[in-house]
Amino acid sequence: MSIEWAGLGPELLLRLDRTRSQPLRAQLEQGLREAIRTGRLAPGERLPSSRELARQLGVSRGLVQECYGQLHAEGYLSTRVGSATRVAQVGVDAAAPVPPQPDVPAVTLLADFRSGLPDLASFPRGDWLWAQRESLPSAPTAVFDYGDPRGSVVLREVLAGYLRRVRAAASDPQRMVVCNGFAEGLVLTLRVLRSRGIRRVAFEDPGYGDGETSAAAVHCGVDAVPVPVDESGIDVRALEASGARAVLVTPAHQWPTGVVLAPLRRHALVAWAQACDGILIEDDYDAEFRYDRDPVGAVHGLAADRVVHLGTVSKSLAPAVRLGWILCPPELADAIVEEKKLTDRGSPVLDQLTLATLVRSGRYDRHLRRMRSRYGRRRQALVDALGAHAPQIRLTGLAAGFHAVAHLPAHLDEATVIAAARDRSVGLYGMSTYRASRSAIPPQLVLGFGNLTERAITRGIATIAHVLTGERHDSD
Repeated sequence: MSIEWAGLGPELLLRLDRTRSQPLRAQLEQGLREAIRTGRLAPGERLPSSRELARQLGVSRGLVQECYGQLHAEGYLSTRVGSATRVAQVGVDAAAPVPPQPDVPAVTLLADFRSGLPDLASFPRGDWLWAQRESLPSAPTAVFDYGDPRGSVVLREVLAGYLRRVRAAASDPQRMVVCNGFAEGLVLTLRVLRSRGIRRVAFEDPGYGDGETSAAAVHCGVDAVPVPVDESGIDVRALEASGARAVLVTPAHQWPTGVVLAPLRRHALVAWAQACDGILIEDDYDAEFRYDRDPVGAVHGLAADRVVHLGTVSKSLAPAVRLGWILCPPELADAIVEEKKLTDRGSPVLDQLTLATLVRSGRYDRHLRRMRSRYGRRRQALVDALGAHAPQIRLTGLAAGFHAVAHLPAHLDEATVIAAARDRSVGLYGMSTYRASRSAIPPQLVLGFGNLTERAITRGIATIAHVLTGERHDSD
């Protein structure tokens, strides 16, 4: 697809050598021919106006007009009165063809139960635009500089207050680093831990076994050690035996089983960190969305000197915002700030000011309340659909977030169920993906409902109910 330019059109890199005997017009014609033949200028692409190109090259407008006229006569350019000069649909060298990109048809699913996605259609576009308009005019000139690698002090102060109020975190804006989401926050933390001699980091199992997080650990030069999770959360005794001095945990809503870290386990986890001079990395990924119980505070509030608290707006707003934060223990704060500075000097400040305005205005809280209600209805739609069409399927992990775990009959094969559902245009995803061993026993599914409508959830479950239970169906 050719680029459409507004105004006088794009700048165009063409070199004219005034020390050569070849006339400038001939050089310009040759340069344009070569750019068109090699595909540097694509068919249909608009060229600068003769006046603008003459200004760029420091030549007369008449010379450029003569050049355009000659190339039009040769078939390289197309012109129309009152319209821009464009590259004609000819002229690319056959010796260097650009291979066409095959059209990959998009797979349209009746329902895609992919987990980890919020309702993308519900991003508060109007509130975001309002917050941009509110924050930008009053922003001091200094914010357009590189600034503090920790991020905007305005956002850090707003977030610190929010996390104290909503998550009971012991948040200090001076020890907060704004980052580009969970992935960067984790990498920055792992790099610093490795520099402090921590070479083995434990991860919950099942947990972030999808490859990306464990790959990040390898990239940072640390060993990733799986530690089992049960109905009370991470097994602290197994953690003690692992030899790790750091652990990544999801206490509020374990990913992906959905269990909540029990109070005794919380205190045992803190005691472990204190005993071995260890660090807890707390991923607080969707704690805002709770349904069945009182909100659970962050572990950071129990031991701010031992917890690296990672949070983002990827689940509360959308992944595309690419903003998160790190609450750093005092001992690691300076090192994480320095690592952030060396990595990218800081995250986009204008978006930080927008987010700060959104939170401070109360519109962020209003959005969360609206989404909590919406996800609650979708959660209930999933429960009702399974109750109506496959009542023998047990659901767990429903206390928070927007995914649940479906426990399949023991005789079913997880991969077979997923393939059969895909044949019926329903996307399913197995728990084996998140286990360190990749074992599919017991067979379980991780059902995300955040980015699905209630109607799609109901239709999807009704379509594959017999697949989930292993019963015969007339169409089989």
